[in-house]
Amino acid sequence: MSLAKLYPHDFDSGNLRDLSHELGLYISDVRDDDRFSNMQTIAELSQKMVATRKHERYPMVYRLLKLVLVYATATVERCFSAMKIVKTYLCNRIGDSYMSNSLICYIEKVTNEAVVRRFMKMQGRRFDDEDLR
Repeated sequence: MSLAKLYPHDFDSGNLRDLSHELGLYISDVRDDDRFSNMQTIAELSQKMVATRKHERYPMVYRLLKLVLVYATATVERCFSAMKIVKTYLCNRIGDSYMSNSLICYIEKVTNEAVVRRFMKMQGRRFDDEDLR
């Protein structure tokens, strides 16, 4: 429900009410259906919904699943685009941990100023304006 509320163009107030009702029914229905046991991914869940025709019975839940799949795909594409920028020819041999940390900083737009401000807010540390120069 929290995710659906973030997308008011896809889920208006009536849709949110319907989704809340559908989710309760869907959860109860799926818990009783052995075909839905051992699901590992959202993609498997959506495929199983189509195979069992539950996507027709629970259209709002299925719409939410599709939205999650699109969001996940876009996030992965964004990470690969960032990797092309961060992992240049000169940085071709960096380790996985360093690469991961560098990508997080790039994707989340972490700047030196943000890091400095975080350290300044830490308790037990004292900074003067001269320390920032």
